[in-house]
Amino acid sequence: MITDVGTGPRVLLRRLREVMAENIQPQARLDRIVRLVAANMVAEVCSIYLRRGDTVLELCATEGLNPESVHQTTLQVGEGLVGVVAESLEPLKLSDARSHPKFAYRPETGEDPYNSFLGVPMLRNAQLLGVLVVQNQTRRHYTDEEVEALQTIAVVLAEMVVSGALVDPEDFSGGSDLLQRSWRLEGVGIAEGIAMGHVVLHEPRVEVVHAIAEDTSAEQERLTNSIAELRRWIDTTLARPDLSTTGEHRDVLEAYRMFAHDRGWIRRIREAIDTGLTAEAAVHRVQDETRTQMTKQSDPFWRERLHDLDDLSNRLLRHLAGKTTSAASEDLPKDAIICARAMGPAELLDYDQKALRGLVLEEGSATSHVAIVARALDIPLIGRVAGLLDRVESHHAIILDGLSGEVYIRPQSDVIDAYAEKVRFRARRQAQYARLRDKPAVTKDGVEISLNINSGLLVDLPHLAQSGAAGIGLFRTELQFMVSSTFPRLRMQMDLYSKVLDEADGRPVVFRTLDLGSDKVLPYFTHDREENPAMGWRAIRIALDRPALLRYQIRALLGAAEGRELRMMFPMISEVSEFVSARRLVDRELERRRKLGLKAPADIKVGTMLEVPALAWQLDALCQHVDFISVGSNDLLQFLYASDRGHPRLSDRYDTLSAAVMSVLKTVLETCNRHDVPVSLCGEMAGRPLDAMALIGLGFRTISMPPTSVGPVKMMIRSLNAAALQEYLKSVDGQTQGSLRAGFEEFAKKHGVSV
Repeated sequence: MITDVGTGPRVLLRRLREVMAENIQPQARLDRIVRLVAANMVAEVCSIYLRRGDTVLELCATEGLNPESVHQTTLQVGEGLVGVVAESLEPLKLSDARSHPKFAYRPETGEDPYNSFLGVPMLRNAQLLGVLVVQNQTRRHYTDEEVEALQTIAVVLAEMVVSGALVDPEDFSGGSDLLQRSWRLEGVGIAEGIAMGHVVLHEPRVEVVHAIAEDTSAEQERLTNSIAELRRWIDTTLARPDLSTTGEHRDVLEAYRMFAHDRGWIRRIREAIDTGLTAEAAVHRVQDETRTQMTKQSDPFWRERLHDLDDLSNRLLRHLAGKTTSAASEDLPKDAIICARAMGPAELLDYDQKALRGLVLEEGSATSHVAIVARALDIPLIGRVAGLLDRVESHHAIILDGLSGEVYIRPQSDVIDAYAEKVRFRARRQAQYARLRDKPAVTKDGVEISLNINSGLLVDLPHLAQSGAAGIGLFRTELQFMVSSTFPRLRMQMDLYSKVLDEADGRPVVFRTLDLGSDKVLPYFTHDREENPAMGWRAIRIALDRPALLRYQIRALLGAAEGRELRMMFPMISEVSEFVSARRLVDRELERRRKLGLKAPADIKVGTMLEVPALAWQLDALCQHVDFISVGSNDLLQFLYASDRGHPRLSDRYDTLSAAVMSVLKTVLETCNRHDVPVSLCGEMAGRPLDAMALIGLGFRTISMPPTSVGPVKMMIRSLNAAALQEYLKSVDGQTQGSLRAGFEEFAKKHGVSV
């Protein structure tokens, strides 16, 4: 019997390490292990049952039972005492095993003489791999120290099973349903497209190479250092300005900080190390034990905290292993689909674009920074996929459908075949769109529509020629700042803007000045925490309070556009006076260039985004000052309905083709036309063929969209009779509530419009 928990397990673990070093067959190694455990535990019987498939537990080695029963005796999960341990994932100790209602007798094992029973689950990443059992003839009351010792041995055996040192992993997968079966998960389609490939975990899980410690004092010191590094990382990350506002990712990090300072969690890891485990194996053990307990909680709060603790444990493992970088630095499969809880735009750009096929996030919304970059790279993206990371492992097959928001993990053959056909169909459609590239976007009755793309990075620029767009209707200048770790200097900004104009080759480009704030706060830019950042200190409000920042950017734009046309517009204008003040800064910079003898742009047009509803009722005054207006439909509709467009419960509640939206847009058009001020629209609705059709019916003749939407929208335009559509709109002109979508769909069907 073990009387010194600090010595007994360590002696056994050293002997197990020696067995692992021997050049013997896996079965011989299993046999040696059960003999060692039986002797160390002063038990007549020691048996190892391994999980085969989903529910079967097979006796794979024994000391004390009939050796002929090895690989012959099986139990179902939940059957017999071994099955109880497998089902509950908790230790079971009995001094009179036969009296237990779940006792199941297997005559071929010859276990008749044995009364006492101690069994513990063999877990790895909270997955059941098998059950380790000791038995005695006497009615023995196993102590807590003995249970602890057997659990420590079970951790080491689990690592051996995973590594293939004991059995062929193909024969004894031991995986839970989460990581074995096929799954269909639903999220929110953020960037359209279909991707078929293999999982790459953005933050790879650390495999425990060595489970047995050579020096427990050294392991304790490694743990101390790694916990300190982890805490510093959490504190540093939470101090970043872009996380100063409330949000999911900040909430996760706050939970991280709570757990990282939890004395009970750290104490349990240290106690596991004292039994002879390495720091990594100890973290795994505590993680598995905690998960077993918390999964039994019915309260969803604790289930969510379990996810947080899993994330923290995995990050601690990465600190222990010295692997704190993402998978972007590793060799990727040629069809990589990145899976992550969350990701920033710069992190996505770190990946090899040639290998990248898609991105799936547990968090994320259509308006997040990474979503903008994903669309720029033409990468399908799905967000809000609950439970994703619990169900995927690196290199597993995965399919994502960016249109429907569906994710298929380890898909079955019929799903693969169906999506392979979808990919072929999509390729044929893309070929059709490509053939339209050089054809004009003109309706059947001769109305010409200017189709432009939204952009913001150099990687976007090839899309301008590939899509056949008329120009860039929205260049988001803040993206350069968001993907940079430091503030871009004047020359860097000028170089980017100059390259954009070069690539446009005479086609119009509209530069939007910095739209910072809300969820677009830079890591090197001081910003106070706000309760309602979307309606707080952002965009032009920051620029006018910090005029040097806006003048610096205007200076770069003017320098890049020497001798060429420059179009710039200001975001988030709420009052006419704000535009006048911003325009005055442009004039000051022009005067500065004149005094310095520097060449000016050949022509300058200065406009504004119309995103704040209040501005729609100041258009008569505004039109006296602007050269053009661009309706930012995303923010305008969000503020019109006081509805967070990134909220999963609200994203589909308010229709972009509602009577209210159509009425506001019609008013804007009529006012701008009356003052002869050019007006365009950029936003998500411009890139959807049916919505774009409605915009054309209202009278919009210039719209801007993601590059991938140009082909479908152009196909719609070339199949549309604009006069017939305008006649139809007259028939619904009096409708003041509800949605007009069904009517537009019926019109398109009746008139053969490709939507």
